[in-house]
This record gives sequence, C-alpha cells and structure tokens, in this order.
Amino acid sequence: MRGALWDAILDLRPGSASFGQSFGAELSAENRRMMYVPRGFAHGFLTLEEDTEAFYLVTAFYAPERERGMRWNDPRFRIRWPAEPRVISDKDAQQRDFDPAWHLDG
Repeated sequence: MRGALWDAILDLRPGSASFGQSFGAELSAENRRMMYVPRGFAHGFLTLEEDTEAFYLVTAFYAPERERGMRWNDPRFRIRWPAEPRVISDKDAQQRDFDPAWHLDG
C-alpha cells in the first residue's frame, strides 16, 4: 500500500442487530492496518493522500448484473467520513438512496 485512505463498511444484513451501523478507520502505508469486510456489508473508501494505492481481495468473480452501489452520503445511514470527496466518479455520484427492495435483492 502507498499513501492513506479512510475505509468504511456498513452492515446491510437483513435481521442483523447492527443493521445500518457503520465502522471506519484510516488505513495507511505507515500504520499498516487492513480491513475485513464481512459478507453482507457495503464497502467504500476515500483517499486521504495523493497517489494512494491499495489492494483488496474478493470472494467471487465480478458479476455486473449483481452489482449494487450506494451514495457515500446516503441520509439514512449518516456514515461519518473524515472529509467530503473532492473528486467522485460519475457512477458513484449517480447512486440512488438506499432502497431495500433494490439494494438487498439477490
């Protein structure tokens, strides 16, 4: 890893006692921390330094038809980010508010 990022996870497991709760932490080359994202959690990150690079592993091959996304600032969850994004992809900027029928389908 190079640089630093804020990594956030959000519990979206139906019936979970912690549904809707999030956790975030700084991951950096300096602190050498990593984050485990359990199945059923949403995951997002915000780079904190220029030229940040990170690696992550996944449990399954990418399947575009199963992809879901949420806005970083969805009012339902109020995830605490350390800063507002200065640059955001069109795809991420156009994500919808949380809708259980769509986000939790499949």
